[in-house]
Amino acid sequence: MNLPPVIAIDGPTASGKGTVASLVAQKLGFHYLDSGALYRLVALGCQKHGLDPKNGPEIAELAKKLVISFKNGQVFLNLEDVTEAIRSESMGLLASQIAVHPEVRQALVSIQHGFRTTPGLVADGRDMASVIFPDASLKVFLTATPSARAERRHKQLIAKGISAKLPDLLQDLQERDARDSSRGTAPLFMTDGAKLLETSELSIDQAVKAVLDWYQGSLK
Repeated sequence: MNLPPVIAIDGPTASGKGTVASLVAQKLGFHYLDSGALYRLVALGCQKHGLDPKNGPEIAELAKKLVISFKNGQVFLNLEDVTEAIRSESMGLLASQIAVHPEVRQALVSIQHGFRTTPGLVADGRDMASVIFPDASLKVFLTATPSARAERRHKQLIAKGISAKLPDLLQDLQERDARDSSRGTAPLFMTDGAKLLETSELSIDQAVKAVLDWYQGSLK
């Protein structure tokens, strides 16, 4: 039985992979999986239940019980719209901290596999191509320089009316990169067979076109 195709887009924090992946999914009519949102949802659940972010087994048990859904660009946790709540910098930091636990990552594997349905899936996340969907039709490692990523994140936050200092954002990104690259389970790396997409000097439209062109080429 042939499984639906998957385009897996990996890359570091604030590289723009979410925006690109979402637009590629729209263009192709595919489903979209934001795996980063899953970890932020678990982080929010962890916070609501007062769990210690260092307690991997306890967080993993909580993750298995959460009711998670995506609809029309909104994210729901136990039927509550938490789209904005999970996008704060503090929630992103907490998500990165709990993602180092092997038990937590394993608890979310089956949930992520469940998004692979007809006609296809664009999966965005830091281990989509290397761990979750190693058989993906197309693997993309999307990145940008730390300074470019920090500037993008700064503009996003300012646009939302959230105050932020560029040097602090840059330091936070560099710390997350170090943590994500050195963790024992699913460390951040460019998997074999992946195509490198460096977006520091590219517009969103250019990055989307590059992925679509690669995917069309993979079908020939």
